[in-house]
Amino acid sequence: MKQTSDKPIYVTQPSLAPLAEFNEYLQRVWDSGIMTHNGPLMQQLEKEVSAYEGVGDTVCVANGTCAMQLAIRALDLEGEIITTPFSFIATANIIKWERCTPVFVDVDADTWNIDPDRVERAITDKTVAILPVHVFSAPCDVRRIAQIADRHGLKVIYDAAHAMCVKAHGKSIMSYGDVACTSFHATKLFNTCEGGACFTEDAALAARLRRMRFFGFDERKEIVDDGMNAKMTEVAAGLGLANLKHLDEVRRTRREKYELYQCLLGGLDYITFQKFDPEEYNYSYMPVLIDPERFGCDTGELERRLQGHNVYGRRYFYPLLSDTAPLAGDPRGDGLTHARRIAERVFCLPLYHTLSRDDVERICGMIVESGRDA
Repeated sequence: MKQTSDKPIYVTQPSLAPLAEFNEYLQRVWDSGIMTHNGPLMQQLEKEVSAYEGVGDTVCVANGTCAMQLAIRALDLEGEIITTPFSFIATANIIKWERCTPVFVDVDADTWNIDPDRVERAITDKTVAILPVHVFSAPCDVRRIAQIADRHGLKVIYDAAHAMCVKAHGKSIMSYGDVACTSFHATKLFNTCEGGACFTEDAALAARLRRMRFFGFDERKEIVDDGMNAKMTEVAAGLGLANLKHLDEVRRTRREKYELYQCLLGGLDYITFQKFDPEEYNYSYMPVLIDPERFGCDTGELERRLQGHNVYGRRYFYPLLSDTAPLAGDPRGDGLTHARRIAERVFCLPLYHTLSRDDVERICGMIVESGRDA
């Protein structure tokens, strides 16, 4: 393969509103002198995101990890929490951080989301909750999970870090579960640079989350609950308000590039794609599975070859969380057969708002040529 460009292409880039639009919100921060502490821009962002998603309450916080931490605390969970091993480390290590025990069960071979049948088999008298992940924004089987949780008296916290701008069964994915937690990190479809949120339809739970994100203070500034410092700043909220106006357009352009990848790579017998309803996905990532026997090399080797051409894909998510040092030895729900196969084969190709069609075509050409060279 010949080098065709010196420009680095990363797995993702933040989608940003025009600087002039962000500056309008910065001016409001400078004029008010309010930088944090439940400021007016953050309150506005909560209202606008709630309206956009069609969810009762949005509680903005400092980041997505804080969102899950607060959710576990606000629901008073102590015991085993069933989750997936195929996710980012925050999904499971926050369970341990909150002195609960993660129990890993296998995923569905096609959607890569937690398998509800395996969830139910893993339930014991120590189980207190289920923490599924909408992997790469593909919705979990939310109806089955709700049925299982109701049958066994369990709480459900969704890790919806990838899942802004996604619906399932006609309503926002954020409306499912006791709490849905998302990330507004710079790499996400919608970002506030750093940030996150808890979504809930339970007004009392939302009020508790708001207290807990600010040291346990209530509206009268009295300390009435457990708490921490998980507030979102006004600067982050201002960026979010600017970016929210462009979210539909960002999703549209990402979908176009995702579909171009599918068109160019779909005929290759060594590549498969995650299965989902095209209308229930936000196209914030471009994951594929590489069959190493048919392709002639594994994903690690493909990563190295692409890096030689200034293309930086990522092995999201490898290794399995159950194989990482902090989580090794924790209870396993089962053999994790599908999760292990997916983790060993998954590779995320570059996908972002400003990525050009020419670059997508060039990347696909590199992959095809790598298969021939193997």
